[in-house]
Amino acid sequence: MTAHAQPSATDQVLAEVRNHIGHLTLNRPAGLNALTLDMVRNLQHHLDQWAQDPQVKAVMLRGEGPKGFCAGGDIRSLHDSFKAGEKLHEDFFVEEYALDLCLHRYRKPVLVLMDGFTLGGGMGLAQGCDLRIVTERSRLGMPEVGIGYFPDVGGSYFLSRVPGELGIYLGVSGTQVKAADALYCGLADWYLDSTRLAALDEGLDRLVFGEHPLKDLQGLLAKLGTQVLEDAPLARLRPVIDHFFALPDLPSIIEQLRAVTIGNSHPWALDTAALLETRSPLAMAVTLELLRRGRHLSLEDCFAMELHIDRQWFEYGDIIEGVRALIIDKDKQPRWNPPTLGELTAQRVDQFFEGL
Repeated sequence: MTAHAQPSATDQVLAEVRNHIGHLTLNRPAGLNALTLDMVRNLQHHLDQWAQDPQVKAVMLRGEGPKGFCAGGDIRSLHDSFKAGEKLHEDFFVEEYALDLCLHRYRKPVLVLMDGFTLGGGMGLAQGCDLRIVTERSRLGMPEVGIGYFPDVGGSYFLSRVPGELGIYLGVSGTQVKAADALYCGLADWYLDSTRLAALDEGLDRLVFGEHPLKDLQGLLAKLGTQVLEDAPLARLRPVIDHFFALPDLPSIIEQLRAVTIGNSHPWALDTAALLETRSPLAMAVTLELLRRGRHLSLEDCFAMELHIDRQWFEYGDIIEGVRALIIDKDKQPRWNPPTLGELTAQRVDQFFEGL
């Protein structure tokens, strides 16, 4: 085993190899481990190195601190780059998507611990991994529509493959889910109580690898966790979600949600309609189209579609206003353009997909 330099605690990504496992830890706990371009490059560098190293049998990905694995990309820096006429926001997405795709295609098993918040860019990393672990603290979501953006990082691929219309619902509403729903939706593979995480680390440090490292890791997880949790709220809501979110467009979805007066879904339907009316109309409509197209596209084509929209979005989308209202001025009063779905034309949505 080659000796590895000890990472400095100030590094934004900590990397070390123990017992044939490459450990990567996102180390910006104060920022909920949100990704910077340097972090993306650092992760890519280590993954490329370990892919070629026969001594490394698997990779473990996690975030520092109990609050989150990764709450997305460092969106403030991307906003500032666009405003200053620089290129960081363009480079970031190209390299972030390449990293996500690398994880989806990685030749060695990758475990990810989605403890705490796993949002946006954090989901992009996690959904490419083979063994996706959640705990009782996990909160998973693609909340982009809330800041006038759309679910990227492969979201058009992995959300569109969630059963029924659940992925459409999660993407268009930006709703976060907990562990039971994450397992039900197929966005996680294993549940471990956070009290078992120390035992997981001990097990990884002692694991004897045979010819099939993935099976060895699954065997360890089977001793510590479970793959099904009872009482997933989305399982109960599935029939109504499948009904409403299969409707042809957002005005129909909201209108019918508001019209529901019977059964247990009534409060949920009204709450969902109210939530959708706070989101960027343009972002929701583009998300709906993006996810419906994504169902029929390969993973690579989904990333290409997202990048195509990205290249137009900072100028013509709602993200700059969303970041202003929610992150910079914090007035929480975004002035979406247009302000309502009624004023949004089909042409405005279609323009983002032209030339694909």
